[in-house]
Amino acid sequence: MSMLTPPGMGGKYRITGDKYPRMRPPRRRARLVAAVVASAAVLGLVGWGTLQLIDVFSGGKKSTASGTKTECRTKAAAAARVKDVPAPGGITVNVYNATARSGLAKRTADELKKRGFKIGDVGNAAKEFDKKIKGTGMLLGPVTAQDTSLPVLATQLADAERRTDAGRKGAALDLIIGDAFKELAKPAAAQQALTALTAPAASADRPKKAC
Repeated sequence: MSMLTPPGMGGKYRITGDKYPRMRPPRRRARLVAAVVASAAVLGLVGWGTLQLIDVFSGGKKSTASGTKTECRTKAAAAARVKDVPAPGGITVNVYNATARSGLAKRTADELKKRGFKIGDVGNAAKEFDKKIKGTGMLLGPVTAQDTSLPVLATQLADAERRTDAGRKGAALDLIIGDAFKELAKPAAAQQALTALTAPAASADRPKKAC
């Protein structure tokens, strides 16, 4: 047996001469593994780079869209706020009769009380108004009531004339019944008018659909 023959390898596997097989791992498999790892790394870098580019080019648009949505929400919230008017329970009404018909002031005051208003004085109108109100009536109050309590009382007598007096003291209102008066607005109609008065701002003031 040759000295080059490893132990246990005799017969046809006998090695002779001065050359012998070298035990090395297959080179092709190692190269394949290296190629796969390199490809995966390259693909990962390419994907990450693509995401960064998308972020760069779309970032401004996202910011703008986000800002627009925030602005729209702010406008919507403002539009949703109801008008600042008092409830009937916070309004005191004096009822005066300027007609020749008796009993109108008392009946009208009783009806207003049923609808939640506070009632102050009830009686005949002062000389400056007596027999001089040709319409359904007149609503009189201080200047501060122009856009607050006067519109609320007007829901009960829609056709009444409205006036304010700069020198008037207190917050109470006067309802002076005129010759054309028949009755207060029907409860359902008055409630509908009151609901519309305290409803959100008109659609023209709301944010556009583009938001």
